[in-house]
Amino acid sequence: MSVKDIQDKIIKLKKEKDICILAHCYQSPDILEVADFVGDSFALAVNATKVKNKTVIMCGVRFMAETVKILSPEKTVILSNPTAGCPMAEQMDRELITQIKEQYPDYTVVAYVNTTSELKTVCDVCVTSSSALKICSKLDSDKILFVPDQNLGTYIAQQMPEKDFKLLPGCCPTHAKMSKNDVIKAKEAHPDALFLVHPECRPEVVELADYVGSTTGIMDYAKKSNAKEFIIGTENSIVQHLQLECEDKRFYPLSKDFICSNMKATTLVDVLDCCTGIGGEIIELDEEIRLGAKRCIDKMIELG
Repeated sequence: MSVKDIQDKIIKLKKEKDICILAHCYQSPDILEVADFVGDSFALAVNATKVKNKTVIMCGVRFMAETVKILSPEKTVILSNPTAGCPMAEQMDRELITQIKEQYPDYTVVAYVNTTSELKTVCDVCVTSSSALKICSKLDSDKILFVPDQNLGTYIAQQMPEKDFKLLPGCCPTHAKMSKNDVIKAKEAHPDALFLVHPECRPEVVELADYVGSTTGIMDYAKKSNAKEFIIGTENSIVQHLQLECEDKRFYPLSKDFICSNMKATTLVDVLDCCTGIGGEIIELDEEIRLGAKRCIDKMIELG
């Protein structure tokens, strides 16, 4: 079968079986082309609440599928590839953060959305990379325990010197392995290019950027900018997506190694298998866990 044949089967099956397909921006183009919604993780979960489809397939990683289930408990939520996890989300658990909270009882615990549903139950509010600054600024507390990404936490803390941020050693391994030297090499190779970076990168990388933002923020900036060349400081799939959408511009990866193996785990055949009912994993959450995690997300929505 060709890619087109598989895509046609998926489109036919999703209509017949009342399926909505969500695809994170880091997925490959062949998957994005059959998706009903493409975007950042939380935006996808919100979109899922607005559709009438009874079944939702998440082409992304486990915490993203969990977020969909938290917000849409009545739907059947399927993770397209059960092996697709998120190392950052799995670096900290509920037990660890409960112990840390006992040491710092007067700190508000802010959880990046890239966390497990269990961890969210012991946190006070969720944030996305695009909403973190706004929400942290709205918190009454001037003491913030930010988990799990110390790089995003550092970026936010630098812009809010009036608040005391406590960070733990956690990060996205894919973003964190990029170095200042990678930036220097990329800028030497492409001196006229603007450098757009995700705040999950190390501070030494972020401080060299012309723009810092979420994945969709980076894409929107590049599309609207009058500049013609860009170095992209996030997962390399975004370089390809932008090049396909902006033929008159040029996009370069910060490094050839800027690849998330978990995001690359999902294939078009995985999506087909989910539609036929022989693949994927149905996400189940204990109701107490779901409601505890939802409280954390609801607070985020309330604040911004």
